[in-house]
Amino acid sequence: MSLPSNLPINPDRLWASLAAMAEVGATAKGGSCRLALSDEDKAGRDLFVSWCEDAGCTVSVDRVGNIFARRPGSDPGLPPVVMGSHLDTQPTGGRFDGVFGVLAGLEVIRSLNDRGLATRHPVEVAVWTNEEGSRFSPPMMGSGVVTGVFGLDEILGKIAQDGARLGDELVRTGYAGDAPVEHPMHAYLEAHIEQGPVLEVEGKEIGVVTGAQGQRWYEVTVTGTEAHAGPTPMRLRRDALVASARMVQAVQALGLETPGDACTTVGILDVHPHSRNVIPGRVFFTVDLRHPDAATLAGMDRRFREDVAAIAAEAGVTAEVADFWEFPPTPFDRTLVDRVRDAAAGFGFSHRDIVSGAGHDAVYVAGKVPTAMVFIPCEDGISHNEVENISPADGARGAAVLFEALVATAGTP
Repeated sequence: MSLPSNLPINPDRLWASLAAMAEVGATAKGGSCRLALSDEDKAGRDLFVSWCEDAGCTVSVDRVGNIFARRPGSDPGLPPVVMGSHLDTQPTGGRFDGVFGVLAGLEVIRSLNDRGLATRHPVEVAVWTNEEGSRFSPPMMGSGVVTGVFGLDEILGKIAQDGARLGDELVRTGYAGDAPVEHPMHAYLEAHIEQGPVLEVEGKEIGVVTGAQGQRWYEVTVTGTEAHAGPTPMRLRRDALVASARMVQAVQALGLETPGDACTTVGILDVHPHSRNVIPGRVFFTVDLRHPDAATLAGMDRRFREDVAAIAAEAGVTAEVADFWEFPPTPFDRTLVDRVRDAAAGFGFSHRDIVSGAGHDAVYVAGKVPTAMVFIPCEDGISHNEVENISPADGARGAAVLFEALVATAGTP
């Protein structure tokens, strides 16, 4: 479907910005690798800051490295309406996850400038530090510090998989800012690729995000007995890997058997001692449980723990389940969600309400200020992958909806 002629944004400029950012940390297969606070992340941040300054924005950086680019409002005493997302990626990430939300926000500011349109509230674009949680864990650190989910000192002391300390990397990259992490906001809007297949399969151009699934992450350590693979009879083994395999199957069954968009995943599995002829004595694995309903998610938690305990007892091993990270199902602000829906309808874009299955900075921000999200389709629903892709038209539609929702929220003099 062709784009309407009344789009308030410049589709070609948006696409050119996305292409230019994709060159920073480009991978051989067409994706992006800008791990949080790496040299590539610094280069992407520097490019974004230069674009914002060219657009007349004032740029500030807080003590956890979040970037805020501000376009002034007619009433400087009002808190800003903030748009944004993140520029860091997975090791083999795509060109649009997070980046689209940041650059769609910048395109909104550029388009406000093109039109000479003033807003009552100041307007900002935020780049949140370490949304992905790949190099440093847990994810969503920058937005989590601003909203009080994490303490600043706690996050500054986090150690990356490569041994680097987050606070030191902020200094090294030049993003150890001096702005306080307490950042007043009037409202928050985040545009994002869906990272799933629903919009594309149903032929919808815009996803009106009504909220986000709750998530619970765990680390499980299963301990058996290491023994020689030859002389140890099968009936006498305490094989940690065999028991863990049954637990992984139980996690899969939990997701399949729980109604209402449940998702369950084992993403990491490490076997010790990692030898061909030694029965594994210890296994470490991670578990990710998700559901949009709090009570159902709590029930999934109980069944998961019961299943692990029962399998461990039957296999003659021990299993320790450690809570790693969680956030509850998060509904978004009804007024802002309505503005997103109205904007999509106003342009004649096909749209549907949708719940986000992924975590986003918007989830933490929603706990403090009115928040909404705009989803656009991604090709084959693929994300966190170098082949991640969107069409220029879908990007333009999402930015146009973001523009209208922003103006309706920030107001005009």
